[in-house]
Amino acid sequence: MLSIPASRPNAYTGSPLDRAADRREDEAWITAALAHPDTLFVPVWRARSLMKGVKEGRPEAVLLTGAAAEAVRMAGGPWSFLGLWEGRPVFAVDCSAAEDPLPLLPGGPGWDGIGFTDLRAVAGLLPPGEASVLAHARGLMHWRTKHRFCGICGATCAPRSAGHVMLCTGCSTQHFPRTDPAVIMLVVRGDHCLLGHSHRFPNVTMYSTLAGFVEPGESLEEAVRREVQEETGIEVGAVRYHSSQPWPFPSSIMLGFHAEGLTEEIRIDPVELKDARWFSREQLRNAAEHGFSLPRADSIARRLIEDWLAHS
Repeated sequence: MLSIPASRPNAYTGSPLDRAADRREDEAWITAALAHPDTLFVPVWRARSLMKGVKEGRPEAVLLTGAAAEAVRMAGGPWSFLGLWEGRPVFAVDCSAAEDPLPLLPGGPGWDGIGFTDLRAVAGLLPPGEASVLAHARGLMHWRTKHRFCGICGATCAPRSAGHVMLCTGCSTQHFPRTDPAVIMLVVRGDHCLLGHSHRFPNVTMYSTLAGFVEPGESLEEAVRREVQEETGIEVGAVRYHSSQPWPFPSSIMLGFHAEGLTEEIRIDPVELKDARWFSREQLRNAAEHGFSLPRADSIARRLIEDWLAHS
């Protein structure tokens, strides 16, 4: 089985930020950066990102500075230092406590065309660097809001290291941002590939690659083989790495593979999948004509399929 290289970077990768981890412990520098009028703030409201131009199909990230940033920070939500963008400090700030954060901004609702939008709905249209920064902010703010209490003793936690550590005030345990590894794989046998339709898919015609979380004590290749066998009964041989994609929805990283299918008979797990089929290259190239659709353009699932098709 040949390795198929990634044709281009995946969505949410290619961040323009220097994460400047050495600055996180410099409290004086962080305090000065928070107060500087040129510092950039990435607001997150209930897992949504601030953008403009969405209705026109030309979305752009809206980063706040000065008075606008201060107004959002006054909402009292958690914040974290993300890094430096061309030398300017960048912070994420969660304003979910506000029922509607837009009136907090100078000019309030008069900010025509600006609003909070689900990043996944427009990521394929955003400039790659902006999509990466917004995803970074979303993932880190999710972790901050979900880890206010210690998982060991139950005491409250206090932020440290510019929002990258939560320190338990009871037992002094340090808690760090969590990313859950998940494998996602296109299983190939001859001129066909294996796609499934999950009960969870909002699109009733979509078929996508199989995926699942890595279990403790398991290699990535073992996770690929186990997930495919559990969900479809297909035995997998060679496994080849393709690429990865941050997926902070809420806290995963997708590790993409192409895998060799050794058997053909499909026996689906009805709890995990509604259907699974082998699709030919011709069917994939003309999905609509064959009554199904492919995964969204910003997903690594789509990239795995497209890169396989390109190497026919």
